[in-house]
Amino acid sequence: MKIDSSYKPAAAAIAPKAPAAQTAPAAGAKEAVQLSPLAGSLRGGEAPPVNAARIAEIKQAISEGRFKINPEAIADRLIESARDLVSASRREA
Repeated sequence: MKIDSSYKPAAAAIAPKAPAAQTAPAAGAKEAVQLSPLAGSLRGGEAPPVNAARIAEIKQAISEGRFKINPEAIADRLIESARDLVSASRREA
């Protein structure tokens, strides 16, 4: 499995807080709320890819004691992924 660096979560903008005197509603006043386009996109934001069938298969293998770990393969793929990330960052710079 290669570590996928294509998933980029949306960055949230931080709005400055208004002074307390401006945020308190007047007695009997109705409040209205509007979401910015950024808030709407965060709410329905994209989730990282998940293979639920593969996860269930691995959980079953672990519970049955059939899951074998190959540390050499994990290390090789981790190093390969790190090299890909470093070369990609160099191309961007």
